[in-house]
Amino acid sequence: MGVHAPEMPIQVDDETGVWTTDALPMLYVPRHFFVNNHMAIEEELGPERYAEILYKAGYKSAYYWCEKEAEAHGISGADVFEHYMKRLSQRGWGFFITEALDLEKGTARVRLENSAFVYQYGKVNRKVDYMFTGWFAGAMDQIAQSLGYDVKTRAVQTQSAAEEGCDYGIFEVSPI
Repeated sequence: MGVHAPEMPIQVDDETGVWTTDALPMLYVPRHFFVNNHMAIEEELGPERYAEILYKAGYKSAYYWCEKEAEAHGISGADVFEHYMKRLSQRGWGFFITEALDLEKGTARVRLENSAFVYQYGKVNRKVDYMFTGWFAGAMDQIAQSLGYDVKTRAVQTQSAAEEGCDYGIFEVSPI
Protein backbone atom coordinates (compact mmCIF):
# COMPACT_ATOMS: atom_id res chain seq x y z
CA MET A 1 0.00 0.00 0.00
CA GLY A 2 1.48 3.32 -1.06
CA VAL A 3 0.78 6.66 0.53
CA HIS A 4 1.22 10.27 -0.53
CA ALA A 5 0.84 13.77 0.84
CA PRO A 6 -2.47 15.61 0.30
CA GLU A 7 -2.91 16.78 -3.30
CA MET A 8 -4.89 19.90 -2.49
CA PRO A 9 -3.64 23.23 -1.25
CA ILE A 10 -4.09 23.82 2.47
CA GLN A 11 -3.36 27.16 4.08
CA VAL A 12 -3.61 27.87 7.81
CA ASP A 13 -4.24 31.45 8.92
CA ASP A 14 -1.55 32.40 11.47
CA GLU A 15 -3.92 34.57 13.50
CA THR A 16 -7.13 32.53 13.49
CA GLY A 17 -5.95 28.97 12.85
CA VAL A 18 -8.59 28.62 10.11
CA TRP A 19 -7.69 26.07 7.45
CA THR A 20 -8.52 27.02 3.86
CA THR A 21 -8.46 24.99 0.67
CA ASP A 22 -9.00 26.91 -2.55
CA ALA A 23 -11.73 29.46 -1.79
CA LEU A 24 -13.34 27.94 1.32
CA PRO A 25 -12.59 27.41 5.01
CA MET A 26 -12.23 23.75 6.01
CA LEU A 27 -12.26 21.55 9.11
CA TYR A 28 -9.92 18.63 9.67
CA VAL A 29 -11.41 15.99 11.97
CA PRO A 30 -10.77 12.27 12.54
CA ARG A 31 -13.03 10.05 10.43
CA HIS A 32 -14.19 8.03 13.43
CA PHE A 33 -15.25 11.23 15.21
CA PHE A 34 -17.34 12.40 12.27
CA VAL A 35 -18.91 9.02 11.49
CA ASN A 36 -19.61 8.25 15.16
CA ASN A 37 -21.52 11.56 15.41
CA HIS A 38 -23.34 10.65 12.20
CA MET A 39 -24.28 7.24 13.62
CA ALA A 40 -25.51 8.76 16.92
CA ILE A 41 -27.82 11.18 15.11
CA GLU A 42 -29.04 8.40 12.82
CA GLU A 43 -29.85 6.29 15.89
CA GLU A 44 -31.97 9.09 17.36
CA LEU A 45 -33.76 10.22 14.19
CA GLY A 46 -33.74 7.03 12.13
CA PRO A 47 -31.85 6.73 8.85
CA GLU A 48 -34.77 7.86 6.66
CA ARG A 49 -35.39 11.13 8.51
CA TYR A 50 -31.70 11.84 8.89
CA ALA A 51 -31.19 11.23 5.16
CA GLU A 52 -33.89 13.83 4.37
CA ILE A 53 -32.18 16.43 6.55
CA LEU A 54 -28.75 15.67 5.14
CA TYR A 55 -30.04 15.80 1.56
CA LYS A 56 -31.25 19.38 1.97
CA ALA A 57 -28.10 20.52 3.77
CA GLY A 58 -25.83 18.69 1.33
CA TYR A 59 -27.64 20.13 -1.68
CA LYS A 60 -27.24 23.67 -0.36
CA SER A 61 -23.58 23.13 0.53
CA ALA A 62 -22.66 21.59 -2.83
CA TYR A 63 -24.43 24.37 -4.70
CA TYR A 64 -22.46 26.97 -2.74
CA TRP A 65 -19.17 25.07 -3.07
CA CYS A 66 -19.48 24.74 -6.85
CA GLU A 67 -20.38 28.41 -7.21
CA LYS A 68 -17.38 29.56 -5.14
CA GLU A 69 -14.90 27.12 -6.65
CA ALA A 70 -15.93 27.90 -10.24
CA GLU A 71 -15.38 31.56 -9.49
CA ALA A 72 -12.06 30.99 -7.70
CA HIS A 73 -10.60 28.79 -10.45
CA GLY A 74 -12.23 30.37 -13.50
CA ILE A 75 -13.82 27.07 -14.54
CA SER A 76 -17.30 26.13 -15.73
CA GLY A 77 -19.46 23.25 -16.85
CA ALA A 78 -18.16 19.71 -16.55
CA ASP A 79 -14.84 21.04 -15.24
CA VAL A 80 -16.61 22.22 -12.08
CA PHE A 81 -18.27 18.82 -11.56
CA GLU A 82 -14.97 17.00 -12.07
CA HIS A 83 -13.18 19.43 -9.74
CA TYR A 84 -15.83 18.69 -7.11
CA MET A 85 -15.41 14.91 -7.49
CA LYS A 86 -11.64 15.32 -7.29
CA ARG A 87 -11.77 17.44 -4.12
CA LEU A 88 -14.26 15.09 -2.43
CA SER A 89 -11.91 12.22 -3.20
CA GLN A 90 -8.85 14.13 -2.00
CA ARG A 91 -10.53 14.96 1.31
CA GLY A 92 -10.92 11.32 2.32
CA TRP A 93 -14.67 10.72 1.83
CA GLY A 94 -13.90 7.96 -0.69
CA PHE A 95 -13.08 7.87 -4.39
CA PHE A 96 -15.79 9.53 -6.51
CA ILE A 97 -15.74 8.56 -10.18
CA THR A 98 -18.00 10.25 -12.72
CA GLU A 99 -19.26 7.45 -14.95
CA ALA A 100 -21.72 9.62 -16.90
CA LEU A 101 -22.51 13.33 -17.00
CA ASP A 102 -24.91 15.33 -19.17
CA LEU A 103 -25.34 18.81 -17.72
CA GLU A 104 -27.92 19.95 -20.26
CA LYS A 105 -30.17 16.95 -19.56
CA GLY A 106 -29.42 17.04 -15.84
CA THR A 107 -28.18 13.46 -15.59
CA ALA A 108 -25.16 11.91 -13.95
CA ARG A 109 -23.94 8.63 -12.56
CA VAL A 110 -21.28 8.69 -9.85
CA ARG A 111 -19.47 5.63 -8.56
CA LEU A 112 -18.15 5.67 -4.99
CA GLU A 113 -15.29 3.41 -3.99
CA ASN A 114 -13.72 3.19 -0.52
CA SER A 115 -16.48 5.11 1.25
CA ALA A 116 -15.55 6.51 4.66
CA PHE A 117 -18.97 5.41 5.90
CA VAL A 118 -18.59 1.84 4.69
CA TYR A 119 -15.21 1.60 6.43
CA GLN A 120 -16.92 2.48 9.72
CA TYR A 121 -20.24 0.63 9.28
CA GLY A 122 -18.99 -2.46 7.46
CA LYS A 123 -21.39 -4.78 5.60
CA VAL A 124 -24.73 -3.90 7.21
CA ASN A 125 -26.86 -4.69 4.13
CA ARG A 126 -28.23 -1.17 3.69
CA LYS A 127 -27.18 2.09 2.11
CA VAL A 128 -25.00 4.06 4.54
CA ASP A 129 -23.55 6.70 2.18
CA TYR A 130 -26.77 8.73 1.94
CA MET A 131 -25.03 11.85 3.25
CA PHE A 132 -23.53 12.34 -0.22
CA THR A 133 -26.78 12.13 -2.19
CA GLY A 134 -27.84 15.78 -2.05
CA TRP A 135 -24.32 16.82 -2.96
CA PHE A 136 -24.67 15.55 -6.53
CA ALA A 137 -28.01 17.26 -7.21
CA GLY A 138 -26.74 20.51 -5.66
CA ALA A 139 -23.63 20.42 -7.81
CA MET A 140 -25.62 19.56 -10.95
CA ASP A 141 -28.19 22.30 -10.40
CA GLN A 142 -25.61 25.01 -9.71
CA ILE A 143 -23.55 24.11 -12.76
CA ALA A 144 -26.59 23.74 -15.04
CA GLN A 145 -27.99 27.07 -13.86
CA SER A 146 -24.64 28.79 -14.43
CA LEU A 147 -24.75 27.52 -18.02
CA GLY A 148 -28.30 28.75 -18.53
CA TYR A 149 -29.93 25.29 -18.57
CA ASP A 150 -33.46 25.11 -17.24
CA VAL A 151 -33.19 21.86 -15.31
CA LYS A 152 -33.77 20.90 -11.69
CA THR A 153 -32.52 17.55 -10.49
CA ARG A 154 -32.83 14.93 -7.78
CA ALA A 155 -30.20 12.38 -6.79
CA VAL A 156 -30.64 8.89 -5.35
CA GLN A 157 -28.24 6.25 -4.17
CA THR A 158 -28.99 2.99 -5.93
CA GLN A 159 -26.38 0.81 -4.22
CA SER A 160 -23.81 0.90 -1.43
CA ALA A 161 -20.70 -1.14 -0.75
CA ALA A 162 -22.26 -1.75 2.69
CA GLU A 163 -24.84 -3.98 0.97
CA GLU A 164 -24.24 -7.67 0.37
CA GLY A 165 -22.99 -8.35 -3.15
CA CYS A 166 -21.90 -4.75 -3.77
CA ASP A 167 -18.30 -3.59 -3.93
CA TYR A 168 -19.01 0.11 -4.52
CA GLY A 169 -21.73 2.73 -4.27
CA ILE A 170 -23.71 4.22 -7.15
CA PHE A 171 -25.53 7.57 -7.21
CA GLU A 172 -27.87 8.58 -10.04
CA VAL A 173 -28.86 12.18 -10.82
CA SER A 174 -31.90 12.86 -13.00
CA PRO A 175 -34.34 15.69 -13.72
CA ILE A 176 -37.29 16.16 -11.41
